Amino acid sequence: QLQLVESGGGLVQAGGSLRLSCVASGRTFGSYIMGWFRQALGKERDFVAGITRNGGNTRYSDSAKGRFTISRDNAENTVYLQMNDLKPEDTAVYYCAANPGTVLWVGRGNYDYWGQGTQVTVSS
Repeated sequence: QLQLVESGGGLVQAGGSLRLSCVASGRTFGSYIMGWFRQALGKERDFVAGITRNGGNTRYSDSAKGRFTISRDNAENTVYLQMNDLKPEDTAVYYCAANPGTVLWVGRGNYDYWGQGTQVTVSS
Protein backbone atom coordinates (compact mmCIF):
# COMPACT_ATOMS: atom_id res chain seq x y z
CA GLN A 1 0.00 0.00 0.00
CA LEU A 2 1.24 3.45 -0.89
CA GLN A 3 -0.24 6.66 0.48
CA LEU A 4 0.29 9.92 -1.37
CA VAL A 5 -0.13 13.44 -0.02
CA GLU A 6 0.06 16.47 -2.31
CA SER A 7 0.80 20.04 -1.31
CA GLY A 8 1.79 23.33 -2.88
CA GLY A 9 -1.38 24.35 -4.62
CA GLY A 10 -2.88 27.80 -4.33
CA LEU A 11 -4.00 30.95 -6.10
CA VAL A 12 -1.58 32.55 -8.53
CA GLN A 13 -1.82 35.18 -11.26
CA ALA A 14 -1.37 34.27 -14.88
CA GLY A 15 2.32 34.07 -15.73
CA GLY A 16 3.22 33.00 -12.22
CA SER A 17 4.72 29.77 -10.92
CA LEU A 18 3.90 27.07 -8.41
CA ARG A 19 5.73 23.98 -7.26
CA LEU A 20 3.64 21.02 -6.27
CA SER A 21 4.99 18.27 -4.03
CA CYS A 22 3.76 14.77 -3.40
CA VAL A 23 5.14 12.78 -0.50
CA ALA A 24 4.68 9.02 -0.45
CA SER A 25 4.57 6.72 2.52
CA GLY A 26 6.29 3.38 2.42
CA ARG A 27 9.76 2.21 1.53
CA THR A 28 8.96 1.16 -2.04
CA PHE A 29 8.48 4.60 -3.57
CA GLY A 30 11.41 4.06 -5.91
CA SER A 31 9.71 1.07 -7.51
CA TYR A 32 6.81 3.15 -8.87
CA ILE A 33 6.46 5.24 -11.97
CA MET A 34 4.93 8.52 -10.79
CA GLY A 35 2.52 10.78 -12.56
CA TRP A 36 0.68 14.05 -12.16
CA PHE A 37 -2.88 14.40 -13.39
CA ARG A 38 -5.35 17.26 -13.22
CA GLN A 39 -9.09 17.59 -13.24
CA ALA A 40 -10.86 20.83 -14.04
CA LEU A 41 -14.42 21.38 -12.90
CA GLY A 42 -16.79 19.32 -15.00
CA LYS A 43 -14.01 17.65 -16.99
CA GLU A 44 -12.18 14.35 -16.95
CA ARG A 45 -8.96 13.73 -15.08
CA ASP A 46 -6.13 14.13 -17.59
CA PHE A 47 -2.47 13.20 -17.63
CA VAL A 48 -0.06 16.10 -17.14
CA ALA A 49 3.38 14.59 -16.59
CA GLY A 50 5.07 11.33 -15.65
CA ILE A 51 8.50 10.16 -14.58
CA THR A 52 10.14 6.75 -14.56
CA ARG A 53 11.36 5.02 -11.42
CA ASN A 54 14.91 6.32 -11.55
CA GLY A 55 13.93 9.68 -12.96
CA GLY A 56 15.72 9.01 -16.21
CA ASN A 57 12.73 9.54 -18.47
CA THR A 58 9.82 11.93 -18.39
CA ARG A 59 6.70 12.47 -20.43
CA TYR A 60 4.40 15.50 -20.70
CA SER A 61 1.05 16.40 -22.12
CA ASP A 62 1.14 18.87 -24.98
CA SER A 63 -0.21 21.61 -22.70
CA ALA A 64 2.54 21.01 -20.14
CA LYS A 65 5.52 20.78 -22.47
CA GLY A 66 7.94 23.66 -22.09
CA ARG A 67 6.20 25.05 -19.00
CA PHE A 68 6.06 22.21 -16.46
CA THR A 69 8.86 20.02 -15.12
CA ILE A 70 8.41 16.79 -13.20
CA SER A 71 11.18 15.49 -10.96
CA ARG A 72 11.58 13.09 -8.09
CA ASP A 73 13.77 12.48 -5.07
CA ASN A 74 13.62 8.82 -4.16
CA ALA A 75 15.59 9.38 -0.96
CA GLU A 76 12.84 11.76 0.18
CA ASN A 77 9.94 9.72 -1.27
CA THR A 78 8.82 12.85 -3.09
CA VAL A 79 7.78 13.77 -6.61
CA TYR A 80 7.54 17.40 -7.72
CA LEU A 81 5.80 19.34 -10.43
CA GLN A 82 7.31 22.74 -11.17
CA MET A 83 4.78 24.82 -13.08
CA ASN A 84 5.86 28.02 -14.79
CA ASP A 85 4.04 30.55 -16.97
CA LEU A 86 0.72 29.42 -15.56
CA LYS A 87 -2.44 30.16 -17.52
CA PRO A 88 -6.08 30.36 -16.40
CA GLU A 89 -6.74 27.10 -18.27
CA ASP A 90 -4.31 25.37 -15.88
CA THR A 91 -6.87 25.84 -13.11
CA ALA A 92 -7.73 22.40 -11.76
CA VAL A 93 -7.27 19.99 -8.91
CA TYR A 94 -3.88 18.34 -9.36
CA TYR A 95 -3.34 14.74 -8.30
CA CYS A 96 -0.22 12.66 -8.03
CA ALA A 97 -0.46 8.96 -8.74
CA ALA A 98 1.71 5.86 -8.62
CA ASN A 99 2.02 3.25 -11.35
CA PRO A 100 3.54 -0.12 -10.34
CA GLY A 101 4.24 -1.10 -13.94
CA THR A 102 7.32 -0.63 -16.06
CA VAL A 103 5.96 1.57 -18.85
CA LEU A 104 5.19 5.27 -18.51
CA TRP A 105 1.59 5.10 -19.67
CA VAL A 106 -0.55 8.20 -19.70
CA GLY A 107 -3.86 6.48 -19.03
CA ARG A 108 -5.13 6.91 -15.49
CA GLY A 109 -6.17 3.25 -15.38
CA ASN A 110 -2.50 2.30 -15.13
CA TYR A 111 -2.10 4.15 -11.84
CA ASP A 112 -3.11 2.26 -8.72
CA TYR A 113 -2.57 4.81 -5.98
CA TRP A 114 -3.80 8.40 -5.84
CA GLY A 115 -3.44 11.36 -3.56
CA GLN A 116 -6.32 13.53 -2.40
CA GLY A 117 -5.43 16.36 -4.76
CA THR A 118 -4.39 19.99 -4.38
CA GLN A 119 -6.24 22.93 -5.92
CA VAL A 120 -4.45 25.21 -8.35
CA THR A 121 -6.27 28.38 -9.37
CA VAL A 122 -4.79 30.78 -11.93
CA SER A 123 -6.40 34.18 -12.22
CA SER A 124 -6.27 36.26 -15.38
